[in-house]
Amino acid sequence: MSDFDDLPVQYLDRPGGRIAFRVTGDGPLVIAVPGMGELASSFRHTVPALRDAGYRVAAMDLRGHGDSDTTFDAYDDAAAGSDALALIRHLGGPAVIVGNSLGAGAAVWAAGEDASAVSGLALIGPFVRNPPTNPVMAAAFRLAMLRPWARAAWLAYLPSLYPGVKPTDFDEHRRRIGDNLREPGRTAAFVATTHTDHRVAEERLPQVAAPTIVVMGTADPDFADPAAEAAWIAERLDAEVTLIEGAGHYPQAQHPDVVNDALTAFLNRVNADA
Repeated sequence: MSDFDDLPVQYLDRPGGRIAFRVTGDGPLVIAVPGMGELASSFRHTVPALRDAGYRVAAMDLRGHGDSDTTFDAYDDAAAGSDALALIRHLGGPAVIVGNSLGAGAAVWAAGEDASAVSGLALIGPFVRNPPTNPVMAAAFRLAMLRPWARAAWLAYLPSLYPGVKPTDFDEHRRRIGDNLREPGRTAAFVATTHTDHRVAEERLPQVAAPTIVVMGTADPDFADPAAEAAWIAERLDAEVTLIEGAGHYPQAQHPDVVNDALTAFLNRVNADA
């Protein structure tokens, strides 16, 4: 799929299990945190670009996802945020955290928990609160994410999160997600992650002082009004906003060149001010 696949998987011991990550490059540290139901390879087009721009980039798997263990007792924003902070300490921070979806909530939680460890936030398709939703649709999603059909339902739902152009490697990436969910314990961990309440991230917003960029696809189906959600976050974090026209929930995979340019420019500004 990309040279991301050639990076060796490493592990970080955490209470309750191990977190898997891949790291490459030299320079200021960047931690990439994927979203629910995703793999570290959701940043397969991001990591090499940021490495080539002069950064040391580590992409982690969420608990129960990818190569991370399924033995944890918590799978929410705070858990992922605590793992991101532990990885920053392990690799030597501070770091900019790039978080997608639930990973953005984890990034906000981490920045509120330890400001000294987080030099900046890049929030992509971010869930940093429980946004206004259609209660009927929310209930239908919860029903779909129940076992035993959660794996099939998630794989069927994924294409809708990529409106417009899909990555050329989308089918292969989706297959890898499906194969991963077949492994023992992973569907149960995924289902546990779907129960995440993002209020723990929203409560941390007033405590976040790190410079922030919000990257949002204008057609992200997870939000009733993606541009309005981006503006809501930007107002609270004094953040800049980059809207990717026609993109969905994973703009870093759909329009990597545009997103990588925005992220690189942001990282350069953060580190110039450090």
